[in-house]
Amino acid sequence: MRFSILGSGSRGNSVFIESGKTAILIDAGFSGKEIHNRLRSIGRDLSEIRALCITHEHNDHICGVGVIARRCGIPAYANPGTFAGGDKKIGKIGNRMEFETGNILQIDDLEVRSFRISHDTSDPVGFVVSDGKVSLGYCTDTGQVSRLIATRLAECNGLILEFNHNLAMLKNGPYPLPLQQRVRSSQGHLCNEDAAELLAQLIGDHLRIAVLAHLSETNNTPELARAAALQAVAEWGNTSLVIASQEKSLPLTEI
Repeated sequence: MRFSILGSGSRGNSVFIESGKTAILIDAGFSGKEIHNRLRSIGRDLSEIRALCITHEHNDHICGVGVIARRCGIPAYANPGTFAGGDKKIGKIGNRMEFETGNILQIDDLEVRSFRISHDTSDPVGFVVSDGKVSLGYCTDTGQVSRLIATRLAECNGLILEFNHNLAMLKNGPYPLPLQQRVRSSQGHLCNEDAAELLAQLIGDHLRIAVLAHLSETNNTPELARAAALQAVAEWGNTSLVIASQEKSLPLTEI
């Protein structure tokens, strides 16, 4: 299995995953043109995508879903709450594939399992994607870590985890108090410390790579996020740490 973070942050999110003859996107939070360009930068094309799997209806995760689904005929998978919440932004699409949260989707060579997370949207989810040999977990945009999240991610060989903010930077930064409270709430975003605590629970010989994702450009730095994560993986030399970029795609990485 190979994957690339096409971009991650408050201005757009999308992840490319492939195994065998199957390629999917998790979220499409950039314009159709931008996703096309970012796929081209890693040697891939929209014509190869078999499915769009959507985590929730915020604009930075769905703004390109409608145009890509319509122009390329790609099926879009989401639960009913996400489709309802994002209906105006997504618009009318032909291949609208609803699933119930917790269900397992079989998309050709890939198995995609959703699980509930905690965010201020209708029914937000994370995903675990497996090809039968290895698995990749995706969990961003959650304000708290539940037992379910930890259970679903426990045996993944690769992880994409939210390290959104540093608490001190958020407290002393430019965000007004209501927005700070929203970010810190149980339906907001994970701080570095909480994300590192989750990573420490998940670490083991099976985990080959952990990507720190959805970093705030205002309330975090790559250095602070990496420092928090390093404490979690200090005793496990076989786990690589990578920081996702908002500006460009990460190189294709094999798990």
